[in-house]
Amino acid sequence: MITHLRGKLVEKNPTYVVIECNGVGYFIHISLNTYSKVTDSEAIKLYTYLSVKEDSHTLYGFMDALEREVFKLLISVSGIGTATARTMLSSMTPEQVQQAIASEDVATIQSIKGIGVKTAQRVIIELKDKIVKTYQISEDSAHSNNTIKEEALSALEVLGFARKQVDKLVQKIIQESPEITLENIIKQALKNL
Repeated sequence: MITHLRGKLVEKNPTYVVIECNGVGYFIHISLNTYSKVTDSEAIKLYTYLSVKEDSHTLYGFMDALEREVFKLLISVSGIGTATARTMLSSMTPEQVQQAIASEDVATIQSIKGIGVKTAQRVIIELKDKIVKTYQISEDSAHSNNTIKEEALSALEVLGFARKQVDKLVQKIIQESPEITLENIIKQALKNL
């Protein structure tokens, strides 16, 4: 298997890059997360995953090993293919995916295009233990962030905002400042609404 590529960046798009290594150009599918980290410098190194199917060999690239590991965990779940895993990593950072799984946040996982309730629950059931053990994500911190999020959403609902309208905003605020207090979440949300 090709584990990483180091070479010259020939082409860069939000969904793929082309890297030339010793005269050979490799077409590598990437997530938006990786795209945002790829600089326009010529030299580049990407960690890769080679997906081998009956009718194709597809190379996926990641800026760091953590994103590749989360990708591999996601595609190990029945119902999650490489395209869906890449979409998840385009919508959320690897850390956010881990946090959502560790805190059993079905709504966040389900918010990804192509993932329904049952698939989101399957992802959590199959990956929660692996993620908590492997990456030492504290279940307590995951649950406390989830509790604070729920309290903030309830408070904003009482103030007259639709839950769907504020859900992503509150999630973003918590992800940017994991140690933020409930009061400050609500204040920031109100400033941005």
